[in-house]
Amino acid sequence: QVQLVESGGGLVQPGGSLRLSCAASRSTFSFNTMGWYRQGPGNERELVATITAGGTTNYADSVKGRFTISRDGAKNMMYLQMNSLKPEDTAVYYCNARPPFEPPSWGQGTQVTVSS
Repeated sequence: QVQLVESGGGLVQPGGSLRLSCAASRSTFSFNTMGWYRQGPGNERELVATITAGGTTNYADSVKGRFTISRDGAKNMMYLQMNSLKPEDTAVYYCNARPPFEPPSWGQGTQVTVSS
């Protein structure tokens, strides 16, 4: 199973920016969809954004226009650029990958805290 490691989380003030990274343990070229999910305090895990191998993106309504998902197959990486952060974006952010013919893989998560 592919291993995923997130990084880039931290504490940021409202209106600030962070860039999350997800490193995969092997080539992601064949992965149809990769994505970011988050789980805030007392909430269920929810979709933030997904990106297909062809580059088609999908975003939760709550982050449209503020977050940008991207992937670099040559580096086995996926990113989430988060701008105009709000306190309600506070959550643990998880990387997800769906390799063909394998169960989905999850990273361990990275904490994002938006607070003044």
